[in-house]
Amino acid sequence: MAHKKETYKEELYGDAVREKILEFAEEGFDSIPEDEHDEWFTRFKFWGVFHQRSGQEGYFMMRLTNANGRLKPGQLRAIGEVARDYCTGPADNPEFGNGFVDLTTRQSIQLHWVRLEDIPAIWETLESVGVTTRSAGGDTMRNISGCPVAGRDKHELVDTRPLLERFREELRGDDELANMPRKFNISVTGCREGCAQDAINDVGVEPAFKMVDGEATLGYNVRVGGGLGGKKPRKARSLDVFVTPEEAYDVVRGFVELYHDHGDRDVRSKNRARFFVDDWGTEQIRDLLQEEYVDFELRSAGTDVREEYSYNAGRPPAEGKADHVGVHEQKDGDYYVGLSVAVGRLTAEDAVELADLAEEYGSGEVRLTRRQNPLLVDVPESELDDLLAEPLLSKHTPEPNPFQRGAIACTGTEFCSLALTETKARTARMLRWLRDNVDLPEDVENVHLHYSGCTADCGQANTADIGLLGMRARKDGEMVEAMDVGVGGGVGEEPSFVEWVRQRVPADEVPGAIKNLVEAFAAHREDGQTFREWVDVTGTEALVELCEPEETTYDDPYLTDAKQSWYPFEDDESATEAAETPADD
Repeated sequence: MAHKKETYKEELYGDAVREKILEFAEEGFDSIPEDEHDEWFTRFKFWGVFHQRSGQEGYFMMRLTNANGRLKPGQLRAIGEVARDYCTGPADNPEFGNGFVDLTTRQSIQLHWVRLEDIPAIWETLESVGVTTRSAGGDTMRNISGCPVAGRDKHELVDTRPLLERFREELRGDDELANMPRKFNISVTGCREGCAQDAINDVGVEPAFKMVDGEATLGYNVRVGGGLGGKKPRKARSLDVFVTPEEAYDVVRGFVELYHDHGDRDVRSKNRARFFVDDWGTEQIRDLLQEEYVDFELRSAGTDVREEYSYNAGRPPAEGKADHVGVHEQKDGDYYVGLSVAVGRLTAEDAVELADLAEEYGSGEVRLTRRQNPLLVDVPESELDDLLAEPLLSKHTPEPNPFQRGAIACTGTEFCSLALTETKARTARMLRWLRDNVDLPEDVENVHLHYSGCTADCGQANTADIGLLGMRARKDGEMVEAMDVGVGGGVGEEPSFVEWVRQRVPADEVPGAIKNLVEAFAAHREDGQTFREWVDVTGTEALVELCEPEETTYDDPYLTDAKQSWYPFEDDESATEAAETPADD
């Protein structure tokens, strides 16, 4: 029997939902029948409109879309102005104030405290500069990720922008494919670093070489069935297919259509594409793809470049970039400057100022990375010193400390009903404490610390040096916010997911556990050894002992707030109920 959400979608979904949102916006939030909230909020997500958690009735999160994190001149300014004018809630966040922009791990942007009545004006402002929220959420193809410096990278193998734009316009723009069995993620890598992270996507294309008709040809290999969440992460598996740049669209579209037609629509906890690939196997999928969905002969996979992947791969800095933070020369002789935005949150004022700097010193274009950071591109060498001297770059710096540089945090209980713990403000406080209390070897540029508020793992804790997963625990007879602690994750040539070495550590003891673990790494590593390399050779038993939870001078402000966080939510939802809620989004 199909899940109830499938019934909702069969009745109305995709492009047709927009008119209903506009109707409800004109009549006001209370015009949505209370007993129909579930079905309408399910449909709204296709247009990037998510109702916020209990206690925030009438307020929505809005997610925006693009292709490979590219914001054209004028787009970031419009987004910042929308955040300033329409995205303020009833109380200030204690760390970030009110009215802000959240950068996401899919190179996208989320806005909070949006009122339904303001959505028409917001859409008008955003769409006037080419920004859309269509296909930003729900059971559809989400934001398509790619290399944020596509077309600019000195060492890229293929400029993926034409393919990414075609995916955005023709594939995600096809309303016939709007209703997928579940959300679906596509990535396209054209660089040597692997920064689109194809290994954790439903379908990923990555650079490869193959002899085609007697000539060495640059194209892509195809992988399918990767993803995180639910403590059941999967690496994307090779489909044993090589495609030329001209063929890539048809093969990816074919797999999208195949999953659209045959994916499970009954059991939502097991119907992501990674489980579909588990059940069918890549050989059966490839055979059906050839028989029914692609009208040319599929070739076997070519020689890939995964051995060069360095993005979040736990490799030494000399072997390639682990991120895009810092100053880097482009292929045209100009530069791009990657900034580190702590936990991916910009105030509206900072977003507008960043847009101003992009236009003053570069082309006006801003790129977003999968590590919740922005890049200013096309900066002439003659302008670099003046740009780096700008006050905003002392706050969102291209030279952060290793803990800030490696940090990612999901939305958490501030807005998300699935989360079990506060994340953004807590991580900001932890980063300051770690900066001031933990010494690292000089050659360690980053420690990838990823924090997800629940097992849906939007913060990609499974791919971190140190992954934190929100939980609940008892301490001194009282229920407190807690975390599971994992180590040794990363992507790259051989993706690995963290090993969970500590469970349900009270939140105020987590920084002490991290300190003990990192200091052991600093004391016992071999020269030049990275954290991931050290974890690989240390062994589970020793890591459990070294990652000893401990109370310290760190003061956790949300330890006993029982999911109330800093904003007064309704208190009729228990932590147990929230933990059992399926991660639909």
